Amino acid sequence: MMNINELKSILKKSGVVGAGGAGFPSYGKLNENADTIILNCAECEPLLKLHRQVLQHYAREILTAMTAVCEAVGATQAIVAVKPSYKAAVEAVKACLPDFKLVRIGLLPEVYPAGDEVVTIYEVTGRVVQPGKLPISQGVIVYNVETMLNAYRAITAGAGVTHKYITVTGAVKNPVTLRVPLGVTFGEVLALAGGPTIQNYTLIGGGPMTGSIVQESGVVTKTSNAILVVPQDHYIVRKRLADPRISLKRAMSACCQCHNCTSLCPRHLLGHPIDPARFMRSVSTGTTQNVEPYLGTFFCSACGLCEMFSCFQGLSPRTLIGNVKGQLRRGGIPLPEVTAGPVSSQRQGRYVLKSRLTARLGLTQYNAPAPLTEQNYEPKSVKLLLSQHIGAPAAAVVKMGDRVTAGQAVAEADEAKLGVNIHTPIGGLVTEVTESYIVVAAERKER
Repeated sequence: MMNINELKSILKKSGVVGAGGAGFPSYGKLNENADTIILNCAECEPLLKLHRQVLQHYAREILTAMTAVCEAVGATQAIVAVKPSYKAAVEAVKACLPDFKLVRIGLLPEVYPAGDEVVTIYEVTGRVVQPGKLPISQGVIVYNVETMLNAYRAITAGAGVTHKYITVTGAVKNPVTLRVPLGVTFGEVLALAGGPTIQNYTLIGGGPMTGSIVQESGVVTKTSNAILVVPQDHYIVRKRLADPRISLKRAMSACCQCHNCTSLCPRHLLGHPIDPARFMRSVSTGTTQNVEPYLGTFFCSACGLCEMFSCFQGLSPRTLIGNVKGQLRRGGIPLPEVTAGPVSSQRQGRYVLKSRLTARLGLTQYNAPAPLTEQNYEPKSVKLLLSQHIGAPAAAVVKMGDRVTAGQAVAEADEAKLGVNIHTPIGGLVTEVTESYIVVAAERKER
């Protein structure tokens, strides 16, 4: 059994970060005040099929890592938060439970956004994380499935994070979940799924609710979890390309204060002081006498339900909330100290089923299996970004012309700053080093 400092060192050196979302360095979450470790396998965004399959195939390894984290921080329980519909994953975990006494299964509802860690924590523990606070304030640490698999490989073999699981779906010939080297282009990954089935398409990096438009020249990082191919004129594309200035004008003319956005807001239903309808009324009228609706933007999780599902006028509360939140932060406005109100008694009645959300987004036709494959893709080169996570970027420890081996650390984190090391997934020649990335070209194999 290792102590917390030993585990922190391993995770930092091996480059383990949250394998999705913002990519918070995993060692930074370790805290001896934790009594509960949660494995987040909600995977609540439509079309994504990654974490449930990884958990199914590597349940024992993942539970081993969870137990190691429990022992290092002194936690008394580990909860696998998973949906009942992920039957193969649930059965794989159940088969391992006799050997892992600290672990239990916590079933999540089939709703969006069950994967929001504040929602996940409440669903499986009944604890409410206070507005603006971290899960550790409730004695909880949350990791996702792939993060724990990477932690297992770091703990047992000292292996650095060199590859990423990613679901490729939508208008593609062969929807699939792949394990690909970090630093390959999205275009390469798309080709591994057989390419698009339509001519005029847009790539969404991540899920349809929280992802962003990416280019085929973009590269896979430690937080890449999906590539969604959709028509250029698709609803989710139009939403992302909308001009915020136009969105504000539309809100000023069309918001009828139906309160659907607030009624379905998952953080509001947990008592957090985020009220999209009240905010829309204030921002559309230019009212500043009461700043509470604006300060409430700090507590938005950006799940997107308010603008992608709730509003029958097609307005954009999330976009406008995000703009105001950014302005407040740039202006140096501090996070308000507030306490959550009571959990709404109507919360469960306002669940948004993932199946309904998928239909509302016009994605039902793309809701196909994306089976996991471990095929070994060997790229000609990789472009490794030095910033693949929240915190300080790593600093290159190689130079142009150096030869490196697969798994070698090519950039290292400053010991005094929040960051992790970067490892190359391929051996070869370093052909470019800049302040933001390193390019490694694979060695040519002789015929």
